Amino acid sequence: MDPSLLKERRAFLDRAKAQPVVEKRKKGKDVSEERSSKRPKSSSSSRPKTESSTTPFDYKTSSGSSQYKFAILAKIVKYMKSRHLNGDTHPLTIDEILDETNQLDVGTKIKHWLITEALNNNPKIKVIDNGQKYAFKPKYDIRDKNTLMKLLKNHDLHGWGGIMKEDIEESLPNAEKSLKSLGEHIITIVRPNDKKEILFYNDKYCRYKLDEEFQKMWRGVSVDGLDDKKIEEYLEKQGISSMQDVGFKKVAQIKRKKGGGKRKTFKKHNEHLEGVLEDYSEVVK
Repeated sequence: MDPSLLKERRAFLDRAKAQPVVEKRKKGKDVSEERSSKRPKSSSSSRPKTESSTTPFDYKTSSGSSQYKFAILAKIVKYMKSRHLNGDTHPLTIDEILDETNQLDVGTKIKHWLITEALNNNPKIKVIDNGQKYAFKPKYDIRDKNTLMKLLKNHDLHGWGGIMKEDIEESLPNAEKSLKSLGEHIITIVRPNDKKEILFYNDKYCRYKLDEEFQKMWRGVSVDGLDDKKIEEYLEKQGISSMQDVGFKKVAQIKRKKGGGKRKTFKKHNEHLEGVLEDYSEVVK
């Protein structure tokens, strides 16, 4: 670098150092604001914030919370189901239900919601006496092994298929005892996709031995993802005709035409004097 330029640079720095620097004083207002901002906050102002952050949220104090409302409803439905399975099928009022479920502290808004909406529209609750009382509503109205047997026979007769075991256990008190007593009258099949048990009526008139090879072939056929139309097309390609119109048909009622009917014949008087009487209407007076 040129030495002359270095000399000029040094001289410029020396002059800059020699010049006095005057600092502008802050106005009184700015100074007071700065001091107030630097002051430590009082403990009284920070106290409510710490209390609010540490206090847990209480669902009961927030009566409008949907989570709290549905928790009350779920507890009621669960209790009504357990009552039904224990044999207590008589209905209860809303106050009796809240008392037996230890929920008498619910607000009036939630109680009104239970009476007008929640319990009336719940598929597991039956409304009795014009909304005054409530009872559990099972899927099937069965009370003992005889009504269970009748239900299974009815499903078999109409071709409605089997009944899920969990629905029977939900509807019938002491369901396991009734199922064991029926014994050979019931066939239990485990559904492969979800391992749920399905109950069928074991008709004694349809009991016959089936070749094991045919059973293996039947169980080996997979129809997953195939609808009735695709299955029918496959059978036609193999030269097998499928059954058609196996459902119940509604027979249209024939409208009968209203006939005109024969006119009533009135009895004529004085028929025995026909030819004897004379007509004088044309006689001029």
